[in-house]
Amino acid sequence: MQDKTDTAPLGLTAVPKGLFAPGLFAIAIFYGGMCTFAGVLGNKQVALGPLAVEAGMFAFLTLVAMGGAIAEVYGKGTANKLVLWGFAPIFASILLSIFVLELPASPEMDPDRLNAIQTILGGTWRIWIAGPIAYGISQLLNVTVISAIREKFGGPIWLRAGIAGALSQAVDTVIFITVAFYGVFPIAPLMAGQMLAKVVLSLIAIPPLVSGLAALARKLDSRRRLRP
Repeated sequence: MQDKTDTAPLGLTAVPKGLFAPGLFAIAIFYGGMCTFAGVLGNKQVALGPLAVEAGMFAFLTLVAMGGAIAEVYGKGTANKLVLWGFAPIFASILLSIFVLELPASPEMDPDRLNAIQTILGGTWRIWIAGPIAYGISQLLNVTVISAIREKFGGPIWLRAGIAGALSQAVDTVIFITVAFYGVFPIAPLMAGQMLAKVVLSLIAIPPLVSGLAALARKLDSRRRLRP
């Protein structure tokens, strides 16, 4: 997942082919976990004031932040590869959920626990399709926007991170709700509420998260370079 360059234009960290970057490795591990955990959290609807949103958005906010941090430190190419590799744990988790869902339950299993896990693992084909599509487009858009702003305008990291995060989350909302629920019920109210919540949270949470993760990656990498 590393850019095959020996130079670091625009302040990016150079990661030559074959070099282990601790910062990139740490964020990539966390990224894969959030790709799968988002589906679990999405089973709960939470109230944010007057708005009801699915809790999986919190995991997706961390994915946006990690993608932005990787783009800032290692470049657009490396960040895009991270996003594409994210499809592996997403599809693996879907297939394993279907597999486990179809396995017969032990007769000794508590009925309440069985109903709960069947609900969590279950899903419709439209939701299973909508999730990966929305993930891929919105995450690649996030990386593209934050990289383009950095290259053309520069400026503080928190500003471009907030713009890219808010835009990508708005697009994520439109794609997911349209693919998953169009024709099932009126989607305009749900889309408006979800989009407002995601954009506001993106503007609040994404800038400090991207700044902190980028600083952490650089610190981890600097320790390796300083090691004799």
